[in-house]
Order: sequence, then C-alpha cells, then structure tokens
Amino acid sequence: MIDSYDVVVVGAGHAGCEAAVGAAKLGAKVLMVTMDMTRTAQLSCNPAMGGVAKGQILREIDALGGYSAIVADKSAIQFRMLNRSKGPAMWSPRTQNDRSMFNNIWRLMLEQTPNVDFWQDMVNALIVENGKIKGVKTGLGIEISCKSVIVSSGTFLNGLIHIGDKQMGGGRSGEKASYGMTEQLEEFGFQSGRMKTGTPPRVDGRSLDYSVMEEQEGDEEPGKFSFSDDTSPLSKQRSCHITYTNSTVHDILREGFDRSPMFNGTIQSIGPRYCPSIEDKIHRFADRNRHQVFVEPEGWETVEVYVNGFSTSLPEEIQFKAIREIKGFEKAKIFRPGYAIEYDYFPPTQLKYTLETKLVDGLYFAGQINGTTGYEEAGCQGLMAGINAALKIQEKEPFILSRDEAYIGVLIDDLITKGTEEPYRMFTSRAEYRILLRQDNADERLSRKAHEMGLVDENRIRNLDSKLEGKQKLQSFLEKESAVPDEINPILEEKNTSKLNQKVKLISLVNRPELQLNDIIDGSESFKDFIDRENINKEQIQLFEIESKYAGYIEKEKEMADKMKRLENIKIPGNIDYNKLSSLSAEAAEKMTNIKPETLSQASRISGVSPADISVLLVHLGR
Repeated sequence: MIDSYDVVVVGAGHAGCEAAVGAAKLGAKVLMVTMDMTRTAQLSCNPAMGGVAKGQILREIDALGGYSAIVADKSAIQFRMLNRSKGPAMWSPRTQNDRSMFNNIWRLMLEQTPNVDFWQDMVNALIVENGKIKGVKTGLGIEISCKSVIVSSGTFLNGLIHIGDKQMGGGRSGEKASYGMTEQLEEFGFQSGRMKTGTPPRVDGRSLDYSVMEEQEGDEEPGKFSFSDDTSPLSKQRSCHITYTNSTVHDILREGFDRSPMFNGTIQSIGPRYCPSIEDKIHRFADRNRHQVFVEPEGWETVEVYVNGFSTSLPEEIQFKAIREIKGFEKAKIFRPGYAIEYDYFPPTQLKYTLETKLVDGLYFAGQINGTTGYEEAGCQGLMAGINAALKIQEKEPFILSRDEAYIGVLIDDLITKGTEEPYRMFTSRAEYRILLRQDNADERLSRKAHEMGLVDENRIRNLDSKLEGKQKLQSFLEKESAVPDEINPILEEKNTSKLNQKVKLISLVNRPELQLNDIIDGSESFKDFIDRENINKEQIQLFEIESKYAGYIEKEKEMADKMKRLENIKIPGNIDYNKLSSLSAEAAEKMTNIKPETLSQASRISGVSPADISVLLVHLGR
C-alpha cells in the first residue's frame, strides 16, 4: 500500500520539517510520518523564534535553503534585534510569532515541496538488517521500506507529563507519548538517558491589566530573518509587556514545594540550566525578591497569552493562586496550567558529524533526541541530517560545517565531541569565532555552498552578489571622496570627537569609535548623493561598517581558524587502539575510545583530553 522511500522522517517538529526539506530539495523521495499533521512544526513552548545565538542559527538555516526563517517572517507579529548595545557579534534577531499562522504556513510550504509525502501514524519500531536501516514499522502494523531514517522525536519518547503529584503519559499536552523505540535502540547497543523541560500556564489576555505593566514594543525599523525576496519586514507590530513576581508570589509557590515533582524526587532528570522553572528560580536565588515575567501575545487575533518566565510543574491550584498575585494578573483567567515533561534522549557522542548514528547505518538522529533544547537548535540539526541522508544515498561526499563556518558547525561539534548531560542551548559564548559568525553575513558564509548542492536558487546568489557589490562600492567611494570640514564638523562636535582642520578622505572617519556610518552620511552632501544614486541599502551600510571597524578582530579570528584547520587535516585512523598508547592518560584513552574522533582537531576538543595527550597522538601518527 505504501511505496518505498529514500528517507523516512519520524516526527514533524522543527527538526523533522527541516529534515524533509533538506532531503527533498536534493532529490530524495521523502515520507514524513507524524501522529498529527495539524501540529506540524508546532511552537510547543513560547511563540517566538530566534534570540541570542538562535537568531544567528535561523539565518544560517535560511542561507542553506531551509524554511524556518521564511515561516518566522511570514507569521511574525513583532521583530526586535537583541543586544544592540553590545558588539555586532552579539546582535541577535528575534520575532514574536502568531502560533497558529506559524504552524499553518509550515504545513502549506511542506505540501508544496516536491518529493515530500505524508503519513499520519506513529512509528514504534525500526526495521534493521545486518546493522543497516531497511524501514520502519508503524502503530497500525504497516511496514514502510526505506534507505534511511531520521528520528526527530522531540519530547515524545516515553514522554511523561508532571503537574504537581499528577503524572500522565504524553509527548505534549493532549498528545500521546511514543513507546517502544527507546527499548529497541537499547537492544542495538545505544545508551539512553532522561531529560526534562517545562512550559508555563497560558492565560486569557482579556483578564490582564496591561496599564500597570511595562510595554515592550518592536523595533522602530523592523528587520527580518530571511535573505530571500519571499518575505518583507513588518508594517505593523504587537507589543509584549513586562511585569514581575514578588515575595507574596514566592511564598505561595513555596507552599507547593512538598508536592513539586522537582523537589520530592518524582523527577530525577535534568532540566535546562538557562530556562529554569519559577520554583527552581526562587529556590536557587532565594535572596531575590522578584523575577521578570514576559507577557507575550500568541498571535494577531487570539486573546491567549504566554507567560514567559513562569514555567512550572507545581499543582494547578498553587499556580492559579500565585499567578494572581503578579502585578497586572490580579483577575487572570487561566486557559491551562503549566507542566513539566520528562522524555528519553540519546547522548550525541554516539553520532557522526553527519548526525548518522555510529551503530546503525542509515539511521540519523536530530533535535531533542540528541539532548538539545530550542526550535532553532532542532531545525538546524534536522536540515543537516536531511541533507546528509540524501547525499549518502546519492553516494556523494557528506556536508559538514566547521566551527569557523557556522553556529551550526559549533553546535554539532559540541554535541558529538563533548556530549551533553543537560538540555543543550546555543549561546554566542560557545563560539570561539563569533565575530566571523555574525547574523548579518550568514548568506555570505553559506549560500554559495548551498547553491552548489542545489539547496538555494540562482536568485539567492544574485541577491548576495548585489549585497557584496554595494559593500565594495561603499569602500571605493569612501577611499576616493573627501570630507569637507564645514559640512562634517557640526556632526563631529555633536559626537564629541575631534574636528577637522582640512579635508581628509571619508574612509579615515569610519573607524572613529564615536561615529557611525550614518553620522558621516549626514555630514557629507556628496555621500548622501552617492547613497541615493547607487541605491545603497541599510544592510549594505551595516555590513561594510562592521567589517571595517572590526577588521583587526576578524583577521585574528581567521588566523586562529586557519591554525585549527591544520589539525583538522590530520585524520585519525578508525582502527587505532588508544589503550595501547602507554603515554596517553587513562581518561583520554577512555574518552577517545568511546567518541572515536575523526581528526586531531576534534580529539583536542574532547573534555579530559589534554595538550600532552594530543602530543602523544601526533608522535604516534608520525607528525
């Protein structure tokens, strides 16, 4: 009844959707199997995309031909560039999104993608012969043959929901958990573990008093995520609001600690360090008498509100009582309580750089099954797994991004080299080359690679060429034209930087820390005329300014990356017996035996492997 496929994608969350796109765009015949097609790419937690480092990942997904950024733009209700007060390596785009629109747009885009088919069912077993994937078996007992499988199961594997002392099986609120696959994978030799995440209550926005909260508007000149022409910046936006917990709220929450699954031992697994529950926050930071709460609308029309910062698994009556003590929430009506969920994951050191498992040929893991948290982290893994599954079927070289090429490369390298024992979230601090990996240049870094594979069309490359051409025109103009003291000095005086006594080339003013390029444009009639005549846009101006002001730092990072690449070129044989290298530390031998690093560079990043251990390996490899 069901055809044979190149790739079967298990799950239609953010990882699964991007996996289907990546494989299908490369010509693979793809089947997405999900329990509920109406929840495709569900925003299971907060109705937002991007943020610190996550915004960079989203722009990288877009530069590689994925759909998440386009969907985020089309469903956005607010856009903000975070960290504007810091350096450009920290600037991170974020949208507030219409939850229902996001879900619907993703599904429609998938349905319009050639080579993607759908099947609504649960996959509860893999068909494996001689260590190689042959297909999947569904809850209806149907066997579907395929050449590769991408498991993107989110929080569904043996999912268990906690609200106070109540527990119920489920992958998300109102959805069944998935059983059977963990046990089968363990039989194949995989190690598994448990992780936890949570979500806050949802409330009725009509019952809130916004007049006593701080309004948080979007950017005056909103940007967008996608580099494509398929989306446009917002012309109108919805505001979010900020309020705070207080000591009364904290006291009420403490009343429920004895029934909290986090504190009474019911939950043993580890939750996300950087997104703790409200009970965890008041326990760990007992000296603080308030915590920030972000009041986020769920869409353009709906009255439903997401209470960001109030994630909890306390008994529902405690949640209801406490939330009404928050300023502006005195008459709050609750749509549903918050809850915690425990689920199975598989330590990602069991994967190759392609996200294919080491134990089963043709089996790939992507998303929360690898121990990550976040839509963006999941989406990029799915895209890379889909691309590599298709390339392997076509007997082509794998597509792997290094740490100096993309945050995606940092994420995957961190996962398979270091592993994770708590939900992994990306931050700019995890990237040692973050001045190279800015959100504004993701297309410059990745789109030509994507175009060579067939993931983005010619129009994307024309857009990129036009962007870079504008940057070059700026460079040439500033090197040739001079600033006129009478024109520019009022601006220089206003910005508290030394005035000019004679004409100087405009380029000499660019790197003054007190000045921005727009200030120089305002103080030079010839520069204004040039910008209008050549139709130079805001993006080109920003890109040139960043690369000019930070040229020294950029060059240093490139030099450091080149040094590391020399280690990347030294391959480690797969059959090396580390236990026979007597000078190697016992910890290094154990870690490298388990992880099986492919290069000396990867080995150097494994926790517990010292520079002395790397020297021993260099000698052994005759280097």
